[in-house]
Amino acid sequence: PDVPVGVSTGAWIEPDADARLALVRSWQVLPDFASVNWHEDGAERIAEVLVDLGVGVEAGIWTADAARTFVGSPMSARCLRVLIEPRDSDVAAALGTADEVVRVLDGAGNTTPRLLHGTRAASWGVLRAALEAGLDMRIGLEDTNVLPDGTEVTSNVELVTAAMRLIEGAREG
Repeated sequence: PDVPVGVSTGAWIEPDADARLALVRSWQVLPDFASVNWHEDGAERIAEVLVDLGVGVEAGIWTADAARTFVGSPMSARCLRVLIEPRDSDVAAALGTADEVVRVLDGAGNTTPRLLHGTRAASWGVLRAALEAGLDMRIGLEDTNVLPDGTEVTSNVELVTAAMRLIEGAREG
């Protein structure tokens, strides 16, 4: 199947920005895209190398400050998607952070496609907001390990199935 494959370049993988950059340059098999967290040291340099390698860049934006850094970079026009990912556990706080990020992006005239997702307890509320706003979304064990009703899960299949139910419900309703 023609499924784009993406990877992360996050500092949680390698905290040193120069070492992370060297790892990216050493890739023998290239993904279709890679996420670059714009609040992390070396983000712009990593994005530049990825684009030079022909790898799409998904800009991970956690905060309005990161969004300001992103829109101030020439790389912002070369990214395939903006991944708006508020880290707040509270749904209202996460949506507030996402709104701040969107205001910065819109204020700068950035029209890069956007994906919105939350983490932990805010995941499902943020996913619903993305659905209502017509934004791309994602769900997986990296984001949460519970269903909307709080039931713990052990696989991405359970999360994706629940997300598909929400999407189908929105289409019907």
